[in-house]
Amino acid sequence: MTLPHSPFPCPQRGPRSPPSQGDTEDFTWAPVSEDQQAEESCKCNGWKNPNPSPTPPRADLQQIIVSLTESCRSCSHALAAHVSHLENVSEEEMNRLLGIVLDVEYLFTCVHREEDADTKQVYFYLFKLLRKSILQRGKPVVEGSLEKKPPFEKPSIEQGVNNFVQYKFSHLPPKERQTIVELAKMFLNRINYWHLEAPSQRRLRSPNDDISGYKENYTRWLCYCNVPQFCDSLPRYETAQVFGRTLLRSVFTVMRRQLLEQARQEKDKLPLEKRTLILTHFPKFLSMLEEEVYSQNSPIWDQDFLSASSRTSQLGIQTVISPPPVAGTVSYNSSSTSLEQQNGGSTSPSCRGVSGLETNPGEKRKMNDSHILEETKKPRVMGDIPLELIHEVMSTITDPAAMLGPETNFLSAHSARDEAARLEERRGVIEFHVVGNSLSQKPNKKVLMWLVGLQNVFSHQLPRMPKEYITRLVFDPKHKTLALIKDGRVIGGICFRMFPSQGFTEIVFCAVTSNEQVKGYGTHLMNHLKEYHIKHDILNFLTYADEYAIGYFKKQGFSKEIKIPKTKYVGYIKDYEGATLMGCELNPRIPYTEFSVIIKKQKEIIKKLIERKQAQIRKVYPGLSCFKDGVRQIPIESIPGIRETGWKPSGREKSREARDPEQLYSTLRSILQQVKI
Repeated sequence: MTLPHSPFPCPQRGPRSPPSQGDTEDFTWAPVSEDQQAEESCKCNGWKNPNPSPTPPRADLQQIIVSLTESCRSCSHALAAHVSHLENVSEEEMNRLLGIVLDVEYLFTCVHREEDADTKQVYFYLFKLLRKSILQRGKPVVEGSLEKKPPFEKPSIEQGVNNFVQYKFSHLPPKERQTIVELAKMFLNRINYWHLEAPSQRRLRSPNDDISGYKENYTRWLCYCNVPQFCDSLPRYETAQVFGRTLLRSVFTVMRRQLLEQARQEKDKLPLEKRTLILTHFPKFLSMLEEEVYSQNSPIWDQDFLSASSRTSQLGIQTVISPPPVAGTVSYNSSSTSLEQQNGGSTSPSCRGVSGLETNPGEKRKMNDSHILEETKKPRVMGDIPLELIHEVMSTITDPAAMLGPETNFLSAHSARDEAARLEERRGVIEFHVVGNSLSQKPNKKVLMWLVGLQNVFSHQLPRMPKEYITRLVFDPKHKTLALIKDGRVIGGICFRMFPSQGFTEIVFCAVTSNEQVKGYGTHLMNHLKEYHIKHDILNFLTYADEYAIGYFKKQGFSKEIKIPKTKYVGYIKDYEGATLMGCELNPRIPYTEFSVIIKKQKEIIKKLIERKQAQIRKVYPGLSCFKDGVRQIPIESIPGIRETGWKPSGREKSREARDPEQLYSTLRSILQQVKI
């Protein structure tokens, strides 16, 4: 079949925009029905407009609407004959087929514009696959030489990097280990969005390498990872989750060099903390990982790998997945992979030997011994509280029979702002749901009712915002809203738009209906939103707050100091006149919905520890009589019994003690004389 030239761009990254009417009027995917083909032996595969628009399209010409009686330029049959087999097709199926049509148009352009023969061949294969799925009304399934389904190698790159972090850094303190986790997340993110070089380019650069094996992985990467980024009808997989050591070996050297070169070129644009992380720690991290990638007996690529230290199983690496912000048939979920082995089992030393670790048994033993020595040599922090005492106090404050005083069933005057809302959520009085409109599937009636309720709440509570503008954003598929539901109706919500590739979310609207305010709902709403974004690995909020909302956002941890680079959000976030840009950086280690409970419990623990210390001293000293003699002040450490309580002078007070009064007098006297001169 001969296809006309299509002006659609062929993106390599990011979302796509739907074609205009002028782009598609010359070529319409409307295959002839089977009955029509059987009766008249029609060989036409698609209806073609008898009056095609000029190329390139002209904006001054009026668009001609095509009717079902228009004849095809190829077979002279009416358009109705081409679509008669689609009369009983459901709307959902029709939308799916139209989505595949758009993907075919994209691949058609890619085939015509691609210069590399291997890449062009893959594009053409996928083009024919999608065209066939349209004609047969089936789902596209990759077949032939690509019969093997993901994952193509185990362990995957993601699991190998997780094992590497365990193997090399499990002995580090939590803060330093968290830095390594951030580096690992950064590396996995770059792998997922790394554009592989074509086999022909690799053949020129490394003629001695195994080109056939690389070509096979390159083809799989195009079909399962790269092309699905702009063709929603194809299932998408993350590179780090479906490929393993073989692909990583083939790209690591080039990738490492380009990453470090890019970091050096853009160092002035990076924030100070990111600059230290990338320029200081990242090169060393990549060098250590490179040794394990190319080592023949590295244990991190063993499928039965388990860390020697069980405490590192609490650590986790989340692969940063930033899907294009378009409504499609494929759902993208943030992958959270624990550093603990996924099968959850345990491996004995003998099993490890069988799996290949016996080739270097001393290395694992050395790591265990060094870890034990590290623990034994670690100096005890002065004034640190024994863990047994903490557990004893915890058992006391959590046991109602052991706690004296008034009943705590009712909220105290000093309870947290969100305490009442938290209790209502536990009793089922209120609910929280993330809702949004969708073009790929029809929302259910309840979601649509909630969206209308949210639109009404925002319009009523934000009278300065045009109602049409609020409606457009609430029902925009790119925006989502965290809805607060009470007694089946919407009483509040936060409308937001996520920009995963930029690392932030824009908060657009935030409101609670007036008769439900001052109940902690606003704080609890924001805490739920923070936890939702931590699960999706987006750790920055941005919003434009007017003069009435600044106080609320300050209470929720927002400030005017924006932590992310300006280049990340300029052109993405919506500007509002007379409003203040505020930001909030999330800590993934904080459970925000229970944060106030944790702080309250910590205060109770400290209070009980103070009471225990006071009970241990049990000594009463006479009052201070020095003030009767005219002394105006005394050092704190001279108070009888103060040191027995555990008090220690701070560094500033120690430095004050070290100063000689005579020396200070002479110094100040000389300064005074110099000033007089």
